[in-house]
Amino acid sequence: MNAHSLAQRAYSATVSSTRSERSTEYELIAQVTHRLKSAAQKEQRGFPQLAAALHDNGRLWTTLAVDVSSSENELPQELRARIFYLAEFIRHHTRRVLKGEAKVGPILEINVAVLRGLSGRRSCK
Repeated sequence: MNAHSLAQRAYSATVSSTRSERSTEYELIAQVTHRLKSAAQKEQRGFPQLAAALHDNGRLWTTLAVDVSSSENELPQELRARIFYLAEFIRHHTRRVLKGEAKVGPILEINVAVLRGLSGRRSCK
């Protein structure tokens, strides 16, 4: 962990107490999505950054899956099931991307769709 990360954590504690859970989720997903997109645009030279971003994205989705698996989660059951399914898809697809068998595009699309949902915006398709 570098000094920048330590500083961010120290100062984010104050900010996070005023954020809603939804805005925190949005911010985390937005950050990792930006990292994924940036690394993917670098193609092979960005593979180390892509692998790190995929790892963090996987951790994020695992956390979401654990959260929606809890009986205390208040989201509708159907939405919880969909989030769990997406977490499983992300896990599987991430392995394929790391092996060079797939592109990161579907992961980016899922993250962006979740960001739209968290922000209350609908897709314009």
